[in-house]
Amino acid sequence: MGEFSLNQITPFVPCSNLARQIAFYRDVLGFEVGFTADNYAFLRRNAVAVRLIEVDSGDDLMGREMSFYIDVAGIDALFADMRVVLSGLPKDRVRAPFDQAYGQREFHVIDADGNLVFFGEAITANNI
Repeated sequence: MGEFSLNQITPFVPCSNLARQIAFYRDVLGFEVGFTADNYAFLRRNAVAVRLIEVDSGDDLMGREMSFYIDVAGIDALFADMRVVLSGLPKDRVRAPFDQAYGQREFHVIDADGNLVFFGEAITANNI
């Protein structure tokens, strides 16, 4: 068997309004828009990327609970960087950094279509 490496995962995130979701991921979560087409957008922040795809509300992809996890370094600094814009969201869409029993420090954000975006970092002596 040859050597190989899996380098990244870029989830397809279904959305009901592409422009609204692009604005959310760009303006709230700090992603940069790399490419857009009729019903599709590719956004990136550092080594993390998402692919937004607009679908009709009756489409099988909508209405399913969607969530994904973004591993980060410096989670408290990232949250501090995003604090002002996150404070503009309804309180039930943001959970501030907290420690999980399974050894991760996380914060959570719910996007414009109800998808749960987890940000997490392994707990070390440096971030407790």
